[in-house]
Amino acid sequence: MRNTPVYENILIVGGGLIGSSIARACREYGAAARVVMTDRDTAVRTSLRGLDICDEVSDEANPADADLVIIAVPPGSIADTAKALLLHMKPGATLTDVGSVKADVVDNIAPHLPDGIEFIGGHPIAGTEQSGPEAGFASLFTDRWCILTPADAQSAAAQTLEKFWQALGSRVEFMDAKHHDLVLATTSHLPHLIAYALVGTATDMETVTRGEVVKYSAAGFRDFTRIAASNPIMWRDVFLQNKDAVLDVLGRYIEDLTALKKAVRWGDGDTLLKEFTKTRDIRTRIIDAGQDSPEPNFGRDVAGEED
Repeated sequence: MRNTPVYENILIVGGGLIGSSIARACREYGAAARVVMTDRDTAVRTSLRGLDICDEVSDEANPADADLVIIAVPPGSIADTAKALLLHMKPGATLTDVGSVKADVVDNIAPHLPDGIEFIGGHPIAGTEQSGPEAGFASLFTDRWCILTPADAQSAAAQTLEKFWQALGSRVEFMDAKHHDLVLATTSHLPHLIAYALVGTATDMETVTRGEVVKYSAAGFRDFTRIAASNPIMWRDVFLQNKDAVLDVLGRYIEDLTALKKAVRWGDGDTLLKEFTKTRDIRTRIIDAGQDSPEPNFGRDVAGEED
């Protein structure tokens, strides 16, 4: 179903998975009348032109005519990209991003905001382990949460941006930036850190077991490898920018893991059963909340896994 355009003109800076999916969704659902994209990588711009998913692919990031500018670059580049864009944005325009760390970005951009331009941090909780413009698809945000971290959730800019993400199919939640980072450190960042560590350990064991780790990999390990296949540059930036929240949650995790280690070592079946039973409840609640499926392989298509 096509919507009445929420914005007349938008500029998407960054043509990867998220940026290209936003462009596709805008065209599919009519969320913007005109979409211009740009990327610093010449090869990405060439791909975007070949895909024909927007109205124009520009060699330079010129935001002068844009009512909404979306920064879809790796987290470590968001603040510098924003500073450069703000010099040329028109009064009344809105600047947003799609990064999974919010407090650091907000703190770095806020001092550079000119009068008449509002920055609203954004994080669509959607993605796959694939990257690049070819990996995007219009339905990526359908029924997925998008968290916005405006200074004032009641401002006209925040309300309009909410409508935009809703037009792309997202469910929108307003949240404090620091609280967002703590929540995502628990639900996304720490699981990725664990996945990278576990797959790294398995990489070493692959040599020891003469290839049997890959040959006999079970579903649990395969899910870890899917997560660990995510964009390494993006995740490097995430852990550097959200290190305090990640270290906080990681400390709690290490304490819990140590307790399980002791239970295994001493044959404490009661403790193991208690912990394993408790964690099943979270899985049930995630399914009941519509965040996953009880179907085999979680109902996922192996060709298009979601992050």
